[in-house]
Amino acid sequence: MDPHAALELLEYLRTCYPIFLLLLFVVAFVVNTMLTASNSSKHDSQRMGPGGRPLPKRSQSGPFRKTQGFSKTVKRVFNWLSVAVLVTYLADATIYITHVMVARSEHWWRGQSVVVYIVGSFFDYAVLLISLLDTTPSPTLAQFVCWSVAIPIELVILSTSITLYTSVHHEPIVGDPEGGKLRRTITPWESMEIASSSVRILILFILVLLYASKSITTKSHEQKVHRPNGVSESTGLLDASGAEHGSGNGNGNGHSYGSTNGETGSKTSKPADPWVRPTTMPSTSWWEYLGGYSLFFPYLWPSKSRRLQIVVTICFVLLIAQRVINVLVPYQVGHIVGALTTGEGQSFHVPWFQIFLYVVFRWLQGGQGLLSSMRSTLWIPVSQYSYMELSTAAFEHVHGLSLDFHLGKKTGEVLSALSKGSSINTFLEQVTFQVVPMLIDLVIAVVYFLIVFDAYYALVVGISTFGYLYVTIRMAQWRAEIRRQMVNASRQEDAVKNDSMVSYETVKYFNAEQYEFNRYRGAVNDFQQAEYHVLFSLTLLNTCQNTVFMMGLLATCFICAYQVSIGQRDVSAFVTLLTYMAQLQGPLNFFGTFYRSIQSALINAERMLELFREQPTVVDGPRAMPLSMCKGDIRFQNIEFSYDSRKPALNGLTFHCEPGTTTALVGESGGGKSTVFRLLFRFYNSERGHLLVDGHDVQDLTIDSVRKHIGVVPQDTVLFNETLMYNLKYANQGVTDEQVFEACRAASIHDKILAFPDGYNTKVGERGLRLSGGEKQRVAIARTILKNPRIILLDEATAALDTDTEEHIQGALSALSHGRTMLVIAHRLSTITTADRILVLNEGQVAESGTHEELLALKGRYASMWRKQIRAQKAAAEAQVLQNRAERIRNATNSDDSSSQSDEDRNNAARPAH
Repeated sequence: MDPHAALELLEYLRTCYPIFLLLLFVVAFVVNTMLTASNSSKHDSQRMGPGGRPLPKRSQSGPFRKTQGFSKTVKRVFNWLSVAVLVTYLADATIYITHVMVARSEHWWRGQSVVVYIVGSFFDYAVLLISLLDTTPSPTLAQFVCWSVAIPIELVILSTSITLYTSVHHEPIVGDPEGGKLRRTITPWESMEIASSSVRILILFILVLLYASKSITTKSHEQKVHRPNGVSESTGLLDASGAEHGSGNGNGNGHSYGSTNGETGSKTSKPADPWVRPTTMPSTSWWEYLGGYSLFFPYLWPSKSRRLQIVVTICFVLLIAQRVINVLVPYQVGHIVGALTTGEGQSFHVPWFQIFLYVVFRWLQGGQGLLSSMRSTLWIPVSQYSYMELSTAAFEHVHGLSLDFHLGKKTGEVLSALSKGSSINTFLEQVTFQVVPMLIDLVIAVVYFLIVFDAYYALVVGISTFGYLYVTIRMAQWRAEIRRQMVNASRQEDAVKNDSMVSYETVKYFNAEQYEFNRYRGAVNDFQQAEYHVLFSLTLLNTCQNTVFMMGLLATCFICAYQVSIGQRDVSAFVTLLTYMAQLQGPLNFFGTFYRSIQSALINAERMLELFREQPTVVDGPRAMPLSMCKGDIRFQNIEFSYDSRKPALNGLTFHCEPGTTTALVGESGGGKSTVFRLLFRFYNSERGHLLVDGHDVQDLTIDSVRKHIGVVPQDTVLFNETLMYNLKYANQGVTDEQVFEACRAASIHDKILAFPDGYNTKVGERGLRLSGGEKQRVAIARTILKNPRIILLDEATAALDTDTEEHIQGALSALSHGRTMLVIAHRLSTITTADRILVLNEGQVAESGTHEELLALKGRYASMWRKQIRAQKAAAEAQVLQNRAERIRNATNSDDSSSQSDEDRNNAARPAH
């Protein structure tokens, strides 16, 4: 090969090689991460969220599966070999610098391509080493591809160098790499260069062979582990302890309370917490982690509004225009400086038009510029749309969750999670209009310096900005756990505050004000301690960021000042450089803020993400049909159910309620009475057996249609903090005021309501606390009357009523039950003596069945309960008689004492004074 052609090829390869290798690694890393991301939703059945959108399934081992990598020993070998590659480039740099110093008088200089090759390649392999150290598992296919592609390029560079050095060639000098002292043989300096390159290629060969051999060995080992004796690979997931988790029930939490779908894994398993607060960052790749948030994207894109879609397009056009303006501003500054610094003999003129253009560009540029203001204004309805869709979807989703979730939740934390919809909007807006444009600006800056200036500037800017971003991200990851602790402490503070406010009465009952004050003060103290560590780490992060950027600015200023001093560049170029670097520093300084804000938004959104991952255990089947008409025929056939697999609640329960009859359920607490109501109202599904309504299995009917025909009067009635009229019409929004009055008369509360100062407009207070227990139960009965269902469930509906009111209610309920099927839970047996059938439940089974007289004749459990209650009522009546007698005696005594005192006063008044 001709020495001149060899030199040109060598310079071209050395200049392009670092750029190509870096781009290759970035593409390979992203593609490999996307291909190896094992989102659990790919392995689980699709589940639908609000609006029919699919939601990923949650597993106990976390939202993602772990990927097995190389052992620690093998990984350490890869790390040290990568360090050895870096050492070879350091050796090259040392050889060149030493040669420059020794041959100073000869002005020896290899040229710009060598500097770019050594510094750029060192930077590339440093990035590869960082990826080995920071990612798990590693090495991956991304590093393997880079090592494999680097080998032939390095071989071409080595062979071309040998061809050039062994032929007759000139020693390179400053300003003319082709013309210098003539050499006919290879020099010792060139021999050391070739030796260093040879060692580097050998190390790369070892890395490639080691990765290939270990990959084959690891894959073979995993096949033996997962497929012993031909058994197919398990579909379960492995957690950190190695325990396998199957798909579990419908909500993916094993057999938690109310989890009735799926097979029971263990008869002695303890139910898992239905909603666990995330305390650490998931051990997944960035693609997998962000992929978990992808379920929010359908709510963020304005798919329902063509107008908003056009607005989004305009916003992105303005975003591109801002990038163009960012390049034109420093260019225009340099142009103005060039026009103002005219040389001798040249006519001087003021660049009025150029200054005007600069002012216009500045007016358009920046966060306060016209383009940014227009974009922010246009984005407001898009942001509002996203918040509306996401917040309402989360609200609907929580309402759609089954009773097992709501029994185990903390109300304060659920409310806190529901308020995090704005965090997703913040994340979307900052990534779209802050972080991504900043990264684009950095790429444009590197290209701009490469074209307008030279490769030195592009190299320095690229390395310094990468170092800045890497330091920011690494320190932000270190700060993530600290910030997570602060966020969790803040949530705990909110939870303590909300729970204490909700439990206001309980606090007062037990004089626990001081305990609550101390508990809240402790929560605030925990938050402030975590906040101190966050603020201190923030100061340290800002210092490190500024130091890295200033080092890059120093290097570029030194290079440009040197080139200006030797006449290679104009002063305007130095001003352009300073303007552009200052322009880059602003977004970079804010990148730390953006990164922290995005990280905070993601952490806050994890709670909403966890809510979306929670799934109802009771849902409509794919072939569920609505129950249009209901006669009220109810049949339990061998029903088995358990909240906890260690203790069954119902054990083969069987009974039949004919239409229009009243069936009472009695028995000891925990016998399964309330569970019967919950199964019938479709709060849970039975594990075995069939629950039939009008001959249809309830699991073949839609949940809403079944509940539509059932009215419930609970033992503890919870009312909205609204007026009585609002709470009464809540059962049926279409009723008139007169119908409400009639229902209240039937429930014996109409006159009581009219006695209130505001009548039916009386506010009932939080959860109805301004009403007595009897008043709340009568309101509940009135609401059930307004709903007019075919099946009525009474859960101790008269427990809080006095005897006189109970008689009125019993009459109203008797009229209400005419033609309707009624199930009654009663502990006071006197209220169900007229029931058509009484079932005595014991340990989830029917122990006795019959009418009141039939059960008394059996002299069994019911008769024993009746005798105990009769004795208790007799004792209470005798105690009341004695109390009344004692009260009369006390009143009579007080009356006699008053009469005697009056006589004595009159006698004293009649005596003469002495």
